[in-house]
Amino acid sequence: MNRQVFSLLEVMKSIRKTLAGRYKSSFWVKAEMNRLNFYKHSGHCYPDLVEKQNGTTIAQMRAVLWKDDYRRIDALFRKTLNEPLKDGIKILFLARISFDSSHGLTLHIMDIDLGYTLGDLEREKQETLRRLKEEGIFERNKLLKLPVLPQRIAIVSVETSKGYKDFLGKIDGNAWGYRFFHLLFPSLLQGEKIIRSISAQLNRIRKVMHHFDAVAIIRGGGGEVGLSAYNSYPLAKEIALFPLPVLTGIGHITNETVVEMVAHRNLITPTDLANFLIQQFHDFSTPVRNMQQQLISLSTRIISRERFKFQTETKLFRSATESILFHNRERIGHFREKLADKSQSLIHEQSVWLDSTEKNVNSLNPREVMRRGYSITFHEGKALKSMSRVRAGDTLHTFVFEGDMLSTVQTIHQEKTV
Repeated sequence: MNRQVFSLLEVMKSIRKTLAGRYKSSFWVKAEMNRLNFYKHSGHCYPDLVEKQNGTTIAQMRAVLWKDDYRRIDALFRKTLNEPLKDGIKILFLARISFDSSHGLTLHIMDIDLGYTLGDLEREKQETLRRLKEEGIFERNKLLKLPVLPQRIAIVSVETSKGYKDFLGKIDGNAWGYRFFHLLFPSLLQGEKIIRSISAQLNRIRKVMHHFDAVAIIRGGGGEVGLSAYNSYPLAKEIALFPLPVLTGIGHITNETVVEMVAHRNLITPTDLANFLIQQFHDFSTPVRNMQQQLISLSTRIISRERFKFQTETKLFRSATESILFHNRERIGHFREKLADKSQSLIHEQSVWLDSTEKNVNSLNPREVMRRGYSITFHEGKALKSMSRVRAGDTLHTFVFEGDMLSTVQTIHQEKTV
């Protein structure tokens, strides 16, 4: 049997020749850089490029980004986006087909269009905004009422973040002594796992939400690429529908992310967020302190006025009392004299009356009456006042001044009265 047999090297050379003849120039390719695969010892990168459709990978290929090209492009990313070239971003890159007998087929990345990466982020942002507004939840968190004194704060941040430390330093060390209760719910705030990590912490907070007045999402800063997750629909929806007011201090000065737009209040930096919370206490305490000063001032004036009024009235009372006492002392002396005179006169009159009465009483004494020739006759032990009860033969007992006598009735003579 006649058959032609090629060595593996011959096949690889044939493929390389074919590809070289077909792909003579570089061309632009768009893909998602799933992993950068940077090797520190060589300085080269071997990115894994993918294309996804509805969340499913439909194409995948290995690329190469040589050391010098990587340094140039990474420097441009850092200068323009304030972040390095990294995993998980969509890129438009200038590439050339490369085929090597040992390493196989790769795409040699020569340049990356930063405008495309930024444009993709903006498209995602606008799509998220459209969906939130169509669903009527864009303003939902803003409509929640923030307590007058938001004192209990659940913080979503990284414990080692400078922004988190700045925030704590500001609210815990405020010069007015306002006291805040805060609890950290540690979360990743950069990288591919931002959405899952923040959502997990928000779910934890939701379970104990009655202990808090608001949620603060604090991040120390970053460029536009690092903020791309904050434009994602799932995270923005989570914030919009959260039952507590969400305050953001993500720390950047470029365009607002969707998460910041739907939050109850967005402050640019963690320090600004701390100042906002402190200002809420100022807004409450300043009128109270002003009112306190007004009350103290008014009370002082009232007390001073009433003290003066009291002292004046005390003087008037003392003067009037002394005048009344002096006047009444004279009247009492006058009345004392009149009372003494009147008493003496009354005593004399009563003495005269008593003497006269005594004489009259003595004159009515039966013995005095009998002295004048009168007598008293008793019949059966009772003074005799009528002849109607006396019969002949009755014994009568008669008293005269000098003594008494017994007599027997012989006859009775009774005169008729008209």
